[in-house]
Amino acid sequence: MNAATPPDRHLAASSLHHPRVKPHGRQLPLRVGTRDSPLALRQTRTFLELLTMFCPVLRGMNVFEEHPIRTTGDSVQDRRLAEIGGKGLFAKEIHEALVHGRIDFAVHSLKDLETELPAGIVLACTLQREDARDALILAPGYKRPDHGAPFATLPAGAIVGTSSVRRQAQLLHMRPDLRIATMRGNVQTRLGKLAAGDCAATLLAFAGLRRLSLTTDDTIALDPDTMVPAAGQGIIGITVRQDDTELQALLAAIEDPEAKAVAAAERTMLAALDGSCRTPIGGHAWLLPGGDLQLTGLVARADGSFLLKRGIRGGVADAARIGTELGTSLRRDSPRDIFA
Repeated sequence: MNAATPPDRHLAASSLHHPRVKPHGRQLPLRVGTRDSPLALRQTRTFLELLTMFCPVLRGMNVFEEHPIRTTGDSVQDRRLAEIGGKGLFAKEIHEALVHGRIDFAVHSLKDLETELPAGIVLACTLQREDARDALILAPGYKRPDHGAPFATLPAGAIVGTSSVRRQAQLLHMRPDLRIATMRGNVQTRLGKLAAGDCAATLLAFAGLRRLSLTTDDTIALDPDTMVPAAGQGIIGITVRQDDTELQALLAAIEDPEAKAVAAAERTMLAALDGSCRTPIGGHAWLLPGGDLQLTGLVARADGSFLLKRGIRGGVADAARIGTELGTSLRRDSPRDIFA
């Protein structure tokens, strides 16, 4: 650091020492935008810890500044996302701050990002995937099933709280006798409603529960073949401005190759389906022992009366093509009205 440049004002080239990165002086601190939920803040700190591990010289320099941002998706809790504009509402205000230079990069749950990002913004990095599965959490008084059928413990007509049409469709396809109650809010809010007796069970992303250390004996991780996860579930994604090549180079150096491949397959499948938030869509990719990539995709009706699930396999280098091919196939063989 140049003696004439105080460490709280500019980031010198030595601060990001890596052969792939050629930084110039930057204003400090670097501002990190994220949703203001406990899970989003935990994910942001996970990202910053990883970045600091990669660049040890950043430790103790007050390089980063968190900017929690209240999004429309978090503010409106009494309606489904499909009714107020879709899952992109979890990123709208964050990306506005990014475009206008109020933050330098943004941290997201990848499943909350639309496949087509706003002009001037790119997905620069995906971090190692946490557990991609959904989890069933039972209300007090309901016993964990002692065999392989995770929903067998729920009596006929039991209420399950969820705002996800993807989870709803798959659940009703298996158990059309169950009733669905819309449940919005952050993880803690939904667990609180469950504990208060608002429903017999709820479904949440297992990754979020693990990151918040909220898994218990009542948490039942669901096999992805039983409940196909959301595309991008369990992956943290970082967006930056398209013209900020310096940060893009830095973030590319910490990107997880496996997460990048599976995210490409799942997100290109979504793009090919071109469904709205009213369309139940699931996508889950993983690497096989031999190194190939396997992708499962699902399209359904919200009431569970129609469900189409298919898989495809191919090389990791072809991840985007695989996703496009599977999404095209699913769309071709599904009723047109479910994509309206």
